[in-house]
Amino acid sequence: MKAAQDRQNLYADRRRKPIEFSVGDLVMLKVSPWRGVLRFRKQGKLSPRFIGPFKILERVGKQAYQLELPEELTGIHDVFHVAYLRKCLGKHEEVVPLTEIKVDKKLRYIEEPEAILNQRTVNLRNKVVDLVLVKWKYHRGPNWTWENKEEMMAKYPTLFEQR
Repeated sequence: MKAAQDRQNLYADRRRKPIEFSVGDLVMLKVSPWRGVLRFRKQGKLSPRFIGPFKILERVGKQAYQLELPEELTGIHDVFHVAYLRKCLGKHEEVVPLTEIKVDKKLRYIEEPEAILNQRTVNLRNKVVDLVLVKWKYHRGPNWTWENKEEMMAKYPTLFEQR
């Protein structure tokens, strides 16, 4: 048992790298995609995972850093664990703008429907399901998905009043 544990520790230690940043470095901040109860389907992997870059102001403890956040993120605490940070390797001009996406206090960005493009009915074995093609705001990649019409009407009633 001890030999197996040592062998696995050896494999893990070879791949493990301590992540450290210095004051003044530019880092990207990890965000999670979130749309309330509705989740991303296939397009989720194309959505932005990091926002920034942000400048490191100081190191807090062994694995936390204080960032210089813009005014749009004043509701978020400015100290983050190293797991939520990635070194910014690009140029400072290449920024994921915060005006395009809305981020809540838990660092999840919120998508909102923009319009309904189409409707269709799908016949399953035991039931009939009405679907709507929804165009989303703040979405990278293909920004439309087929969603359940009843769920969308319950969550976004104003969207159906516009039609």
